Amino acid sequence: MSPTKLLLIEDDTELANSLVERFQEQDYIAEHISNGNQGLAEALRGDFAAIIVDRMVPGMDGLALVKALRREKSTPVIFLTTMGGIDDRVQGLEAGADDYLVKPFAFAELLARIRVMTRRISETSSRLSAGSIEMDLVQRAVRREGRLISLLPQEFRLLEYMIRNVNRVLTRKMLLENVWDIHFDPHTSVVESHVSRLRGRLNSGFAIDAIQTVRTIGYRLLAPN
Repeated sequence: MSPTKLLLIEDDTELANSLVERFQEQDYIAEHISNGNQGLAEALRGDFAAIIVDRMVPGMDGLALVKALRREKSTPVIFLTTMGGIDDRVQGLEAGADDYLVKPFAFAELLARIRVMTRRISETSSRLSAGSIEMDLVQRAVRREGRLISLLPQEFRLLEYMIRNVNRVLTRKMLLENVWDIHFDPHTSVVESHVSRLRGRLNSGFAIDAIQTVRTIGYRLLAPN
């Protein structure tokens, strides 16, 4: 079996060299690029199991890079950055990243998160469904009764979690932790606004509301016929 390939887009040369060396010790091949524009070009051209991106690389910044990448590829992405505010984390996940890790960090945690991301699709079916709602994790496509539904990256993540927990009541805390990786109450309406937009996209043209609001508790995705 050939080694797993990673792409590291990071302008801190000392950190990047250390990470490349440590990844090699774990039987990964890590390619390092220090510029955002070059990093995007390589991400689109290469076949990587995961991409690690600093948000503040020169050239194209990390947010713009991931947004551009998501228009063409679904390669797992983790932000590795000093920008650790709640808004920063939400922006990163909204851009299409799968995970967000703040510097300083432990290499063991970074490695564990990469393993989870790369294992996620390979160990489970690339297709999920809840009644007439179908989701393709590889193509990042969603359909209801065969009709293609366009979702933003974070809406896609939200729906994936809800489909994996279909007919189960999901609290706001559960959604924050499992979709946004936020383990405290940010006192924002990020969950409510995203559920509202997702509901609107899923229900457009259909008589049955796919998402049920459970008053004072949370939400439940039904499995509409």
